[in-house]
Amino acid sequence: MQEPLVARIMISQCHTSQFCCRFGPLFGCHVTTLLRLLWMLFLGLSPESWAQQGTQPHSIKIKGDITLGGLFPVHSRGPAGVPCGEIKREKGIHRMEAMLYALDQINSDPDLLPNITLGAMVLDTCSRDTYALEQSLTFVQALIQKDNSDVRCSNNEPPIIRKPERVVGVIGASGSSVSIMVANVLRLFAIPQISYASTAPELSDKSRYEFFSRVVPPDSYQAQAMVDIVKAMGWNYVSTLASEGNYGESGVDAFLQISREAGGLCIGQSIKIPREPKPGGFDKIIKRLMETSNARGVIIFANEDDIRRVLEAAKRANLTGHFLFVGSDSWGAKSSPILDQEDVAEGAVTILPKRASIDGFDNYFTSRSLKNNRRNIWFAEYWEDDFKCKLTRPGIKYDLGRRKCTGEERIAQESQYEQEGKVQFVIDAVYAMAHALHSMHLDLCPGSMGICEKMDPVEGSQLLHYIRSVNFNGSAGTGVMFNENGDAPGRYDIFQFQLSNTTNPGYRCIGQWTNHLRLNAEEMQWSGGDRAVPDSVCSFPCELGERKKMVKGVPCCWHCELCDGYQYQLDELNCDMCPFDMRPMPNRTGCRSTPIIKLEWSSPWAIIPVFLAVLGILATSGCIITFIRFNDTPIVRASGRELSYVLLTGIFLIYLITFLMIAEPSAPVCAFRRLLLGLGMCITYSAMLTKTNRIYRIFEQGKKAVTPPPFISPASQLIITFILIGVQLLGIFIWFGVVPPHTIIDYEEQRPPNPEFARGVLKCDMSDLALVLCLSYSIVLMVTCTVYAIKSRGVPETFNEAKPIGFTMYTTCIIWLAFVPIFFGTAQSTEKMFIQTTTLTVSMSLSATVSLGMLYIPKVYVIIFQPEQNVQKRKRSSKAVASTVTSQLSQKDDKQNGESKSSAIVPDRSQ
Repeated sequence: MQEPLVARIMISQCHTSQFCCRFGPLFGCHVTTLLRLLWMLFLGLSPESWAQQGTQPHSIKIKGDITLGGLFPVHSRGPAGVPCGEIKREKGIHRMEAMLYALDQINSDPDLLPNITLGAMVLDTCSRDTYALEQSLTFVQALIQKDNSDVRCSNNEPPIIRKPERVVGVIGASGSSVSIMVANVLRLFAIPQISYASTAPELSDKSRYEFFSRVVPPDSYQAQAMVDIVKAMGWNYVSTLASEGNYGESGVDAFLQISREAGGLCIGQSIKIPREPKPGGFDKIIKRLMETSNARGVIIFANEDDIRRVLEAAKRANLTGHFLFVGSDSWGAKSSPILDQEDVAEGAVTILPKRASIDGFDNYFTSRSLKNNRRNIWFAEYWEDDFKCKLTRPGIKYDLGRRKCTGEERIAQESQYEQEGKVQFVIDAVYAMAHALHSMHLDLCPGSMGICEKMDPVEGSQLLHYIRSVNFNGSAGTGVMFNENGDAPGRYDIFQFQLSNTTNPGYRCIGQWTNHLRLNAEEMQWSGGDRAVPDSVCSFPCELGERKKMVKGVPCCWHCELCDGYQYQLDELNCDMCPFDMRPMPNRTGCRSTPIIKLEWSSPWAIIPVFLAVLGILATSGCIITFIRFNDTPIVRASGRELSYVLLTGIFLIYLITFLMIAEPSAPVCAFRRLLLGLGMCITYSAMLTKTNRIYRIFEQGKKAVTPPPFISPASQLIITFILIGVQLLGIFIWFGVVPPHTIIDYEEQRPPNPEFARGVLKCDMSDLALVLCLSYSIVLMVTCTVYAIKSRGVPETFNEAKPIGFTMYTTCIIWLAFVPIFFGTAQSTEKMFIQTTTLTVSMSLSATVSLGMLYIPKVYVIIFQPEQNVQKRKRSSKAVASTVTSQLSQKDDKQNGESKSSAIVPDRSQ
């Protein structure tokens, strides 16, 4: 680096130490403690070591009444040990020339700072924060109080020291890390700073960077816009990538903070890209991103080189089209990050502060040449790089591999040219400083032509106040203003890189963000030309009827669980049971009434019992009619007419109960069910028991004496029968009084695991226990009758109806023994009501049929088809009957002793 002119002049005049002669003009031999502290804190270097490295600033200087500083990344960062690398044509030269262009426009404007010329001191930051800090010390030279009393030349005269130009404000820097480093120095000397590209959110902290302002919105706005974009696309699970440094890390931090505050957005991976990545480092980054492969959306705050290498790694991993990138303004609408990686970058959504191309700058810049732009000391280097030629310069060997520059080349005609995106903001930053100085001049120097004493020197704190108060239309026609933190309002264009199904592949503007998002979703296009927005979610929405079982610590991730059984979806996180009389809807979003069923007449469960009952009623009616028609015939009289009519009535009622059991339940039907269910059997078996008891008593009495037993007359038999029937009626009427008959709907009976088959059963209020109790008395009568039938089995065949009654009771017991396991074994069946009703009615009908078939059908057959046997025999008294029984028993005993007797007595059946 060359030494400043002042230093070179003073070398020949000084005979003191080399250090004093070289740096006395700049800082004095007694360097202040503050400056030494700055060097040691920020550079880790002493002034002596800085001098030995020869890193004196190299700058553009333009004279003026008021001088502005400028910081631009004219060169890229150099390799290890070298501060600067290759020239940066767009980010460096374009932006720096934009400042010179703005100064020309302001100085030629008669209405803005009239009679006051703005000058400049422009420095190269070489895209390195530490180097930029060294360079920026030039801006504070004029503000350092130096003690030159010990500095003498050979003639003992004090040295002639040129006073450094005073810089009243600084335009820059570009990178946030550079602006942060420089702002720490400038704030100590109250020098206002306006950046055209630094967007780190921490620069909004006025407790640390109170003299910093910017014409671009901070990343906090950008992060808010990116959160809005992610939510607008329905994503809730994304990863983040950040280049190490203030820009990347603070941008991602702002995104994470805003997403936490907004809620509904989770982070799969948050990865930081090192400044100096190791070989294979980007491949490892892709592998980490794939650990949460559902987080396809990748929010990226990174520099161009890192973006390009991430895309390359994704392509190497064969993941083209998998990741959905959302890039910050460092990606913007640039072609360099995606060069040769367009297929991987397809669909990437990027954000860029709202900008416009400045036509005046295009005209200015394309007219620059080596002849008319000598003030730009880096323009020759730009010329060589832009036109791929070599200038002949003294002391520099000509490169035979490159053509010689003629100097007649023309920008945009013989080289590619596109205005760099931040040119507008550089111009606005310079104009903001100019408007602030203009307002300050109007207030402090009213009516004065040029600089007045109150503005000589310009007070930095006052100038900052005016900067924060500016409000004017910028170079693109949009308003330029600052909030209380020195930030510009957030205005962004939203771009998407589209490759397929488009005539002009490239970035397409798909929306804007100005405090809120306006996104044209119909203009978006994804990998392969797909118009549907891809998913980037941890868990897909649950189906209807499913609840979310959240994954602990990750609010965007969940497992879906079906609301099973009789549950319905209460809300997205909970299931609840339907009321007992309801079942869930098919989609389980609510409950619906459970269908009510009853035994229908058309059901197969009803047809068979009804058919048997109808046949039984017809047969019973036929028997009753026949007995009435032939009431006085010997067979009818021998059958015991009075008890026969009672018994046939009971049989008729047994058949009749089938219709009541199948009929639709109601209070009257339930009342008749209670009454007749046990009454028919009670009547039947009461009459039958009375008959068997009568036979048994006659049989037993005949063994002891010839006198007949008591209560064997027809009237006595009826009284006994009605007494037995009265017990059943008494129990039923007591039941009526305690629990009046009514209907119920039983929702438990048919409630299978699958609620689609759930039914409410309309039934009478008769439980299984009540039914058994209702029949229990009849069963007791039946068992007792069976016992008497067994005891009477020895009665002679010619004696009345003992044996048919016995066969009837044996068969009946078998039927009811089969009934019990069928009836109670189906208690858990979903068809319980149908099976039990059918089983009960069929069992009762079979019992009645056995009684009817054994006792009366043969008699009816004889009466109708063999009337010759239905004739009157000799009538005998009860005493004669007893004698006959005794005689037959004696004969039976004789036969058992081997003695044969031939006499046989035929009993009188009229009893």
